[in-house]
Amino acid sequence: MQKSLPSFSLMSLLLALACAAQNVVAASVPAGVALAAKQEWVRSNGSEPETLDPALAESVPANQIARDLFEGLTAINTSGKMVPGVAESWKQLNPTTWVFTLRKGAQFSNGDPISAEDFVYGWRRYLDPKTASQYATTLAPFILNGMDVAEGKKPVTELGVKALAKDQLEVKTPFPVAFLLDLLANTQFAPIHKATIDKFGKDWTKPGNMVGNGAFALKEWRVNSAVVLEKNPRYWDAKSVVLNKVSFLAIEDSNADVKMYQSGETDMVYLLPPGSYEQMKKTYPAEVKNGPMLGLRFYALNNKDPMMKDLRVRKALSMVIDRDILASKVTADGQIPAYGLVIKGIAGADVTSYDWAKWPMDKRVAEAKKLLAEAGIKPGTKISFTYNTDQYHKKMAIFAASEWKTKLGLETEMDNLEFKVLIKKRHDGEFQIARHGWVADYNDATTFLTLVQCDSDANDNKNCNRKAEELITQGNQSSDPVKRKALLTEAARLVMEDYPMIPLLQYTLPRLLKSYVGGYFESNPMDHFRSKDFYIIKH
Repeated sequence: MQKSLPSFSLMSLLLALACAAQNVVAASVPAGVALAAKQEWVRSNGSEPETLDPALAESVPANQIARDLFEGLTAINTSGKMVPGVAESWKQLNPTTWVFTLRKGAQFSNGDPISAEDFVYGWRRYLDPKTASQYATTLAPFILNGMDVAEGKKPVTELGVKALAKDQLEVKTPFPVAFLLDLLANTQFAPIHKATIDKFGKDWTKPGNMVGNGAFALKEWRVNSAVVLEKNPRYWDAKSVVLNKVSFLAIEDSNADVKMYQSGETDMVYLLPPGSYEQMKKTYPAEVKNGPMLGLRFYALNNKDPMMKDLRVRKALSMVIDRDILASKVTADGQIPAYGLVIKGIAGADVTSYDWAKWPMDKRVAEAKKLLAEAGIKPGTKISFTYNTDQYHKKMAIFAASEWKTKLGLETEMDNLEFKVLIKKRHDGEFQIARHGWVADYNDATTFLTLVQCDSDANDNKNCNRKAEELITQGNQSSDPVKRKALLTEAARLVMEDYPMIPLLQYTLPRLLKSYVGGYFESNPMDHFRSKDFYIIKH
């Protein structure tokens, strides 16, 4: 057992205490800005959420809404910085033990007080195999006994979280986790109102039933149309919340999204259609937003599929996609070509790339053809590509199919599905190649490594590299940040040599936002926004 805090843990502690001491408020309205009488925000949310249960939410659309309905010990503000949530303060007793003190008077939306036991229940429920969260093993490794609980090897009572008092929560980690405060901002770690779930069961997330603790409460849920939230008057910081109502619209077609924005039906376009960014900058110079993002666009490859289980096939498919053309001509919105799992700006590991990424394309094609021939795959062979309904993903899929056709002679069959159906197909392994994407849950390389780890629920590729797994374990257990970074970098390089997936682009966030919507920061790299930070300007 270490007797003193390693330097990075001490730095984390000092930062934590500094943040906790701040007088935290929500929407910061600049002096002189006149607010509109009607504080309602109508925004596109990309797709229909698969759930509003924070333990089960895994997609970006679901988590965007969950951040308004639930709040954990900490939160991420509009500029992407960690701020106190339900916890008013915390202290780190040793490298693996934290104690959080809850705000006095913090309540659920029905008026019941929030206690440390509500966090214990919520965390245990999230990682309980009976809950069947597809996100369980993504965040579980960073809580003591989390993986064993999620895999059913230990009872939920062994999870490293304990109520010391009504307003004090102890959290233990299996090793020093420098990014723990950012990690706990995820709503999977929010407190849950047990009596509501006991009463309604799976129906607890329906309007009229749901009890949350966020700045907003659920008013309506019109499937494939809109999720409507209203201000929660019992939220601890309700006095600082400006918006009274927020409507999240499920608009998968990005062209339809733009048309609704232009007609005044919405105040925000979730993501601009591919190829439209430059024109939109000319048409709406004051309304175009486009910030860098800690997110990766990639294609999942089913490593259990009879054809895709051959490494040579997976490598060939990846080699011939010209990411530079994809980024500059197809999406054309500032995204960065990606040739690895670790992207620019992420902490904890260095960016890696394939050696062939620097080869001229004719050399790459020749090598890919050789690989397919060795694997017994002949020109004219059919492959299947699955993606969700959206012009953006369709245009990218058509480009990829063209690359595989013209360069390798492969025929691609397209399977277009609703987003929530695509998610299920990926989890069930009912695909060959599938559109995928991942946005960081916190700023550390482990948030992307979970996509390729052997026992991770987020691993839709179903690949496994035990040598890389051991390096990740060694890295996480190291108290030396330099050594940890080297180990995680090598793990990422090693597992990507298996070609479990096809990395394509690092996300940016090209969207339209009405100039009268205040509170948006392009510097938020994870797109973790809360409606409590927004307001409508008089216009």
